[in-house]
Amino acid sequence: MRLAAAAICVAALAGASLPAGAAEPVRAIPDIDIARYLGTWHEIARLPLYFERACARDITATYTANPDGTLGVHNACVKADGGAKSADGVARRPDPSGAPAELEVRFAPAWLGFLPFVWGDYWVIALDPDYRWAMVGEPSRNYLWILSREPGLDRAVFEDLKARATAMGYDLAPLIVSGTVR
Repeated sequence: MRLAAAAICVAALAGASLPAGAAEPVRAIPDIDIARYLGTWHEIARLPLYFERACARDITATYTANPDGTLGVHNACVKADGGAKSADGVARRPDPSGAPAELEVRFAPAWLGFLPFVWGDYWVIALDPDYRWAMVGEPSRNYLWILSREPGLDRAVFEDLKARATAMGYDLAPLIVSGTVR
């Protein structure tokens, strides 16, 4: 979920379709402890996004709890020219009785929050039991992020997450590795 809210919103409008040969649908994990998910995550890899094109390194997403039950989202990165880029948004559970790891995010101003198309899907589709790494995607398979609590991720874990994404029908040919895989 990075600096790409508008792109996510467009994908949400496109709807979800299963690509030919996909072995399984994109599914959010069955449960998540939001309190444990809070904090800073480092982007290890992503599928290319228009709004993240300027981000070269040190890409992070920081989640905080808001009093109304939503999450504050602060995305930041360092651009190729060394300058900083950031965006602030909000994440929510669209259906409080629905799957807890199926979230939506918006970076549009709060006064536009009533418009459905300003919200994009943010589904946690894989999560380490100790909350050390996560993989986030959405039903149309246009967006994918591999995140870690540290700036680097173990190669075996990274390869496993890529295999899981491929099994869900993600095309990883354009995957951008932005963090350290060791």
